[in-house]
Parts: sequence; C-alpha cells; structure tokens
Amino acid sequence: MIDLHIHSLFSDGELFPAEIVRRLEEMGYVCVAITDHVDSSNLDFVIPRLVAVAADLNESQAVKVIPGAEITHMPPKLIDSSVTKARELGARIVLVHGETIVEPVAKGTNREAILSGVDILAHPGLLSVEDCKLAADRGVYLEITARQGHCLANGRVAGLARDCGAKLVLNSDAHSPHDFMTRQFANMVAQGTGLGGNAFEEMLGNSRDLIEKLL
Repeated sequence: MIDLHIHSLFSDGELFPAEIVRRLEEMGYVCVAITDHVDSSNLDFVIPRLVAVAADLNESQAVKVIPGAEITHMPPKLIDSSVTKARELGARIVLVHGETIVEPVAKGTNREAILSGVDILAHPGLLSVEDCKLAADRGVYLEITARQGHCLANGRVAGLARDCGAKLVLNSDAHSPHDFMTRQFANMVAQGTGLGGNAFEEMLGNSRDLIEKLL
C-alpha cells in the first residue's frame, strides 16, 4: 500500500509523524508521504521538520517516508511561488489543495496548481475539462480521495481523467488513524469511481511511477 497525502500534528492531523509511520508499517504499507497543510505563515516551519523526521525514520523502519506539503487556500497568484519555496525547503512531493465541493477554495486554484508543476492536485472536485486536459499534458496527477466530503466528486474527477488521459492516484487525506486505508477499503474507493475492475491497481501503479520520479 502507498498513500501520498497524510497529515500530522504539524498541521491539523492528530499524530506525530513517527506514530503515523509505525501504524502504517503495521498495516503493510511500503511508502507514505506526509503532506501537512501550509501557507506562507508556516511553510518554512513545517517542511524542514518533516524533512528531518523523514530522514530519521527512513534509517529505522521499512516504510519509505517522503516529506511533502499541501499548499492550502493560497490565493492563486501565490501558488507558483509557494510551490517553488516548498521545493527549496526540501519538500520532495508537493500537493495543492484543489477546488473541492465542500470548502471555499478560490476559483482558479486548480489551473494555477497545474501550471506551477505541482505533483498532485488534491481532491479537485470542481475540475474543468480544460484543466483536466492541461493536467494530462503537464503530467500532473489528479487525486481520487477517501476523505469524507471531498470524495463526493470522485466520479466526476475519474470520468474527466479517463476522457482526457490524465493520471489518477488514490490517497486517504488522513488526519487521524481512523482515516488510514486498508487495501480492501482502498479498492472499494477505487471501484466507486466507476472506472472498472482494475482501477485500484492502476492508481497504485501511478503512485509507484510518481515515487520513482521523485526519489
């Protein structure tokens, strides 16, 4: 199992990174990205600490830990510079909090995230056809999410990705241990997109491909 979107107590999650990784190790995971919410107020605080703890944990246990960030509710015109700054600080994977149906994310966030070269556009439920095509052209991965509320638009995101040729990854957007996905539950979320019997394995393969590009 792989999950490239999990939050620790460095933002609004409940657990220390070490406990996240230990719990996922017990569940048979091979890789996890800790991608706490950041904006310009905490970006330079959170990312260096995730980089440090990832280095420690990667020397000590079997789950590969990728330090990252989820740029959240930044005005669209500031997304590109925020992505650049996150990478400079050591984030190996950068997500942008997409235009979801359950939060007032600024219109234009999806487009600016894709143009900035973000790795994953998280739960982009209000994705347009044009932005989906742009994501496909630029190699930006679109997220299918298990997160309550955000997941209500999974079918739309999956259908657009299928039509446009964009690549999908499946993540939990976990904030507590109750959110961690078993393989069985992840498969059910994938099946819920309507993409067919191999949807979960295809998304898992995309996650593996993305990890290879990042590391």
